[in-house]
Amino acid sequence: MPLVNMKDMLAHAHADGYAVAAFDLVGLDFLEAIMSAAEKTRAPVILSLAESHFDYFDFELAMAATVAAAKRASVPVAIHLDHGHTLQSAVRGIRFGCTGVMVDASAHPFEENVRLTKEVVDMAHGCGVPVEGELGYVPGVEGEDAERHPGEIAYTTPEEAERFVAATGVDFLAVSIGTVHGRMKGEPKLDFERLAAINERLNMPLVIHGGTGLSGEQFRRLIENGVTKINYYTALSDAAAAAIAANVNKGAKGYTAQVAGVREAIAAECARCIELWGSAGKAQEVLAAARPWREVEHVIIYNAQGISEEEADAMAAEGRRVLAAIPGVRYVMSGKAVQEDARYRRCWLARFVQPEVIDSFRDHPDHVRFADQRFRPVAGGRISIDYLLDE
Repeated sequence: MPLVNMKDMLAHAHADGYAVAAFDLVGLDFLEAIMSAAEKTRAPVILSLAESHFDYFDFELAMAATVAAAKRASVPVAIHLDHGHTLQSAVRGIRFGCTGVMVDASAHPFEENVRLTKEVVDMAHGCGVPVEGELGYVPGVEGEDAERHPGEIAYTTPEEAERFVAATGVDFLAVSIGTVHGRMKGEPKLDFERLAAINERLNMPLVIHGGTGLSGEQFRRLIENGVTKINYYTALSDAAAAAIAANVNKGAKGYTAQVAGVREAIAAECARCIELWGSAGKAQEVLAAARPWREVEHVIIYNAQGISEEEADAMAAEGRRVLAAIPGVRYVMSGKAVQEDARYRRCWLARFVQPEVIDSFRDHPDHVRFADQRFRPVAGGRISIDYLLDE
């Protein structure tokens, strides 16, 4: 199971002087193409799902496929929520299987950005999940012409970057040095002196959004100055669109005929970027250096005492609803023994995203309230065990 800790993955890239590709996906064609390119080039990869794209697919269903693809990979994979805007977005992303989250409060004033980002950091770190913050403003929208979404670039300053990281505790920082989301006319002018100053102050993995349209030399200088994660989508979208247009121009009829070759076109662009950014061939090194992503099964077996079966069922239903909403919990299930003479007649199963959730779940006020007021008074002779899972 090559799902690995994203913080460890990017720490390796930072120390070794290359960048990991964070490719945004919007469907199975993208997912399969990205994984095909990563496997072919033997590279670590980040599967990224942007909140701005959620109008185009069901996030929960897309995450199920993304997690499945990551688990069957032979190269190291992380799954990232891109441009999440709220605490609840991050909680939801972690619940569905994201192993890293981004909180993008960059449109807010500095102090509000700090407050909103730290709120996510505190929650996510309690789940063992690393966080990317953004300081400065990168205009545009993923997959669209930058000119359609005008806005002034707000450049990241080294002084504010240092204050921001110290105040929030983010693990990675997305900086604004002249790139834009989407397509832009001409070659962007990047402020490498600014980036070098930020890198010197922070000495941590830096992130660039808006990679489409940059030259090989620009990418080289970005990586040279501390960039270890590059977000990339628009060029993949354009490659897919070009393949579809070519099929239509040749007279292709029907969906399957018109999308023929889309995966291959996306995969070719992904592989080009992976080679260019220096992550090709790094898979085994990252697998050796990065902690595997291992979930925990929290198991409780018990007997309900002093209440009716109907009351016990109602308590279990309430627990499933309340406890599943706690950050870091993938799901909560309750059940009854099949055998009538079983020593323990009832159970709880709760899946935690990481071992850190054992403590944060135990101390969460919703768990404390439910356990003390509803569960423990009627759960006689209970046994509780946490299992670190192998997959």
